[in-house]
Amino acid sequence: MLSHRPDEVTEVMRRELERFRAEIDTATVGTVIEVGDGIARVYGLDSVMASELVEFPGNVMGIALDLQEDNVGCVLLDPGEHIKEGDQARCTGRILSTYVGPEVFGRVVDPLGKPLDGKGPVGAKKQRVIDVKAPGVIHRQPVREPLHTGLKALDSMIPIGRGQRELIIGDRQTGKTAIAIDTIINQRDTDVFCIYVAIGQKMSSVRRIAAVLEKYGAMDYTCIVAATASDTAAMQYIAPYAGCAIGEEVRDAGGHALVVYDDLSKHAQAYRQMSLLLRRPPGREAYPGDIFNLHSRLLERAAKLSDELGGGSLTALPIVETQEGDYSAYIPTNVISITDGQIYLEPDLFFQGQRPAVNVGLSVSRVGSAAQTKLMRAVAKSLRLDLSSYREYAAFAQFAADLDAQTQAILARGERMMHVLRQGQYEPMPVVDQVIVIFAGVRGHLDTLPLAHVRPFCPALIKYVRERHPDIVREMETTLELSDATAGKLAAAIEEFKEHWVREQSQ
Repeated sequence: MLSHRPDEVTEVMRRELERFRAEIDTATVGTVIEVGDGIARVYGLDSVMASELVEFPGNVMGIALDLQEDNVGCVLLDPGEHIKEGDQARCTGRILSTYVGPEVFGRVVDPLGKPLDGKGPVGAKKQRVIDVKAPGVIHRQPVREPLHTGLKALDSMIPIGRGQRELIIGDRQTGKTAIAIDTIINQRDTDVFCIYVAIGQKMSSVRRIAAVLEKYGAMDYTCIVAATASDTAAMQYIAPYAGCAIGEEVRDAGGHALVVYDDLSKHAQAYRQMSLLLRRPPGREAYPGDIFNLHSRLLERAAKLSDELGGGSLTALPIVETQEGDYSAYIPTNVISITDGQIYLEPDLFFQGQRPAVNVGLSVSRVGSAAQTKLMRAVAKSLRLDLSSYREYAAFAQFAADLDAQTQAILARGERMMHVLRQGQYEPMPVVDQVIVIFAGVRGHLDTLPLAHVRPFCPALIKYVRERHPDIVREMETTLELSDATAGKLAAAIEEFKEHWVREQSQ
């Protein structure tokens, strides 16, 4: 018979009690009282947070958006045909997040960070809440550093700076997405990471954009966040916030990011659909009253951070589609008032062959020349005024039989500058090349050229200056300024090439 001393038994019991940890899994559970059209109303989720993830049977997730006294309205992120009244819904305690970090670049993902490109798991470990407060004024600094698009019409007259919010607006099929894709391609040799958010597009369109970026070597530093037309309205609603969170991860680490929202018209429509199904009161054009807040809290997150916070930047290029050129509609005017300027693409110009079809009169960058290099500023300062004068005189010339010499000179210069600003898709240009051809136009070197020769003359001129006068190019690339001496040498080189060109064309 074994005997135990009382002190030994006491010691063993004390050690076991010290090791004992009571783990109680507590979760708020509610009951589905109504479900349909991607909306589930749940009773009993008393402690649920706004925008918290709620789990439904079949591992379907929803977002708690409508917090009422007696029930919670949840929008489902996945199709929930099998969810029925009486099912249990469970609070997760997690606010909606997405995966961020270097692993997501080069990939096509959905707003929750799941891969859509068939290349296996993304591998990102870090998650970030998708809807956060924008940095305050104290944490920002003015936008001064240029973000070049590679497009002559934009970099010269509507410059975009790192940390800016520049709206691209126009009717469908006028080249809005083309401008955004060209801008992404132009970041190839810079330190800017790009995020392209596709909202409500066909999956075939998303794959085509991914293929173009892959072809031009831009996919390595680009992440595509896609919520396609076949996805739920909730996924389309969270897509831009997810893309913004990926960009903020880069910005907060001291890097530079560019995020394109294509487009916020479909985003607003998805939110309108959700709001009406949640029985929120409709306002103008049936949009809910907080639609302005929806876009302002997204676009305000674009910023150039102060040096104390690392000096990183997040630049936003939202896209808005207009109907029949009506840029005074509800969503366009909302987003115009939030952003730091807009690039307005005009259908008439597009069909006349002017690509990009930028309407200079209605387009503006509120950052202005602060986001331009001195080099570009030196040649482009009179360009906008010249083109505005040209459009006025061109409208007047339609009704005038006799035109004086000055008017004819303005019209001739304007026509040639419009041809100079034409640019093919996926052909972004370095700043120095842009400066060479714009300089030739604004200084009158092209005035005597036949109009049909202007387009082919420009690339030939760039090639000539780079090959025969590398010292001019080197000087501009090094100093990013156009001194009087360099301007004189460039003017002489242009005239030299022009004589050779004219002689060659006449043979």
